[in-house]
Amino acid sequence: MNVAHGLGGGSDLPIPASFAVLGGTAALALSFVILLFAWREPRFTNPRVGRTVPVRVARFLDGVTLAAALRSAGLVFFGFVAVAAVAGQDLVTNPTFGVVYVWLWVGIVPTSLLFGLFFKAVSPARTIHLLMMKALRGDPAVGLRVYPTWLGTWPAAAGLLAFVWLELVSPDSTYLGPVRLWFAIYFAIMLVGGAVFGSTWFERADPFEVYSTLVGHLSIFGRRPDGALVIRAPMRNLAEISARVGLVAVVAVLLGSTAFDSFRSSRSWVQFSQSTTADITLINTTLLVGACSIVGVTFVVATMATGVDTTMRRRDLPATFAHSLVPIVVGYMIAHYLTFFVEVGQQTLAQISDPLGNGANLFGTAGWQPNFWLSLHPSMLASIKVASIVTGHVLGVIAAHDRALSVLPRQHQVTGQLPLLAAMTLYTFAGLYLLFGL
Repeated sequence: MNVAHGLGGGSDLPIPASFAVLGGTAALALSFVILLFAWREPRFTNPRVGRTVPVRVARFLDGVTLAAALRSAGLVFFGFVAVAAVAGQDLVTNPTFGVVYVWLWVGIVPTSLLFGLFFKAVSPARTIHLLMMKALRGDPAVGLRVYPTWLGTWPAAAGLLAFVWLELVSPDSTYLGPVRLWFAIYFAIMLVGGAVFGSTWFERADPFEVYSTLVGHLSIFGRRPDGALVIRAPMRNLAEISARVGLVAVVAVLLGSTAFDSFRSSRSWVQFSQSTTADITLINTTLLVGACSIVGVTFVVATMATGVDTTMRRRDLPATFAHSLVPIVVGYMIAHYLTFFVEVGQQTLAQISDPLGNGANLFGTAGWQPNFWLSLHPSMLASIKVASIVTGHVLGVIAAHDRALSVLPRQHQVTGQLPLLAAMTLYTFAGLYLLFGL
């Protein structure tokens, strides 16, 4: 599966790739200058803004019937994939790999952008926990202990790092055994944690739910403080992300792992990894952790390098601004995994009709062939890559600027953003540089 991440290089651009890198970086700086003059008051601080969804539609979307249908669908699909993982052939044509690495991991982005908190609605771990608590006549929201505030989303960050290590580093990522083991541990941790801390555990510790929830804040669906479902600008929803411990670690893993994946796909690194006698798994592990650490450390330093007043502690600034990295993460995911999602996703749709590899055609898709239209139009694909990364960074700058106007003292609202702008400019330059293998 790892080899399917290829995206084409800078030579596919209708302009020289070096111009794209410099132009994208310049666009980020220019957008910041424009914001300084045109955006002088915070605009995303009012959570009551939004067009209320019609009552009947809201009742259906929030109703028990839809919730039960989504939970059932998620649980049934999980059971189907589990059968393929346990009883299917240990070949890359087993749909388990496509479901896990494409539909689940990459598919979290489009489903969450479209529908909001999608994974939370279909999570099989949540559904199993709910059924267990009902059988025991307990409240699924209440555990044996209160979830500690200091733990925040650190468990989710650790889970995300473990997953990307499995996908990007492990030499056994395309064997069923390690994938089954990973998800067995995942479900064990989720269910035990749910029993101890209640449903809050899933909100803070489930790597896929936390990831989906962050991206879901860029959908058009939001909630007012009174719980009403509203439709509003995604950037307003983004501003509603709660600043909690471990949030920077989550976005650092998401952004750093994508950067690492771009780097390990470069020609020079492929040549080195094929010729070296050193332990390449250890080297890749070090690089993966290093990439995530660089993102996290630079962001923490950049956000803390400003003045604060008595209402804000300096150590709280990184989590307060962490939401501004979410559009950047989404931009990188689209740029890096678009062809992987579209083309390998189609292959998975064909493979899922034959989960056991015995020639079945359960859903009539076994004979389908993927459409490689995107790969056959490299100039368009390369332009989408650049646009995705630059747009993600510009939206990130907007989110950070609006938050700075809300939380920083007036005398630091401009100068306090400069270190963060420098960090985001570095991310833009490095992202485009790695993406096009310059």
